[in-house]
Amino acid sequence: MRKLIMKMSISVDGFVADINGETGWMFKSGDDHSRSWVLNICASAGLHIMGRKTFEVMASYWPTATNPFAGAMNEIPKAVFTRKGYDPTVKGFANKLKTEPLSSSWAGARVFDGDLLSGIKELKAESGSPIVAHGGAEFMRSLIETGLIDEYNLITHPIALGTGLPIFDSLSRPCELKLVDAKVFPGGVIAHTYRPE
Repeated sequence: MRKLIMKMSISVDGFVADINGETGWMFKSGDDHSRSWVLNICASAGLHIMGRKTFEVMASYWPTATNPFAGAMNEIPKAVFTRKGYDPTVKGFANKLKTEPLSSSWAGARVFDGDLLSGIKELKAESGSPIVAHGGAEFMRSLIETGLIDEYNLITHPIALGTGLPIFDSLSRPCELKLVDAKVFPGGVIAHTYRPE
């Protein structure tokens, strides 16, 4: 059975994006050490999962990127969760992303357009390296609600946004977590690793 890992940047006041969905603030406080820590999580994945909106943003960026994360983001298989359904290999989608042709891990992404809970259970039942979840607030909220996340890696940035998009709001039940590791990086980022109790 595979482990499901959430990797998410968050402000000190609990937001993953500002009220307009912008996330540029998270790149200001990173340093080589914190980026290396995040890269290790991404590179350890056997599968990257995300919601449709994040998939479209990432698929438009990573295939032509040259930074240290590009290898892990382009070579490791993907799965995308959507309520609307689509085929990432269709010509219109690739044209929209302006990266035609998409690299095989993006074009070959598995698409789940049914129930999130059953899709996650199916992926976790497979053998292989961990599943690493990327996404925006909506996808992460839904993922938390499944109760199937095995490890939460919250990268806290030294900024208070005042208002924005949270991921732990509107929980149907408390999400009790145990802190298993914390790392402080020179740029002010703190990485907290939690596991469900």
